[in-house]
Amino acid sequence: MSEADSSADLTVGDHPADTAAASSASAVTVEDVLDALSNVIDPELGLDFVELGLIYGVEIDGSDVGVTFTLTTPACPIGPHVTEQIEEFVGELPGVGEIKTEMVFTPPWSPDRMSEDAKFALGF
Repeated sequence: MSEADSSADLTVGDHPADTAAASSASAVTVEDVLDALSNVIDPELGLDFVELGLIYGVEIDGSDVGVTFTLTTPACPIGPHVTEQIEEFVGELPGVGEIKTEMVFTPPWSPDRMSEDAKFALGF
């Protein structure tokens, strides 16, 4: 194969500059993750975890995403289900690698953490 023929085999992504551009174009943002997490619904309250103030933090390290969350009470039995939903919805975002979840109870959740819309919906 001649040198001219081998250059015809190059595709976008083969050149380092193309790879960097593709990476930055598909980089996940905190806003993307929060949008995905708005699909995680508290089955008892019928509202999403973002509006309820149950998402304590989102960290992005390259393509890896960490989500720190809580439940309305430590006795709430839905913890494993919530973890699965977080992994499912965040995992659907383009460019996401590993997803790490951490359930915490400090500081404890209170209705003060809810959005105004959630407070209105629940009569606060």
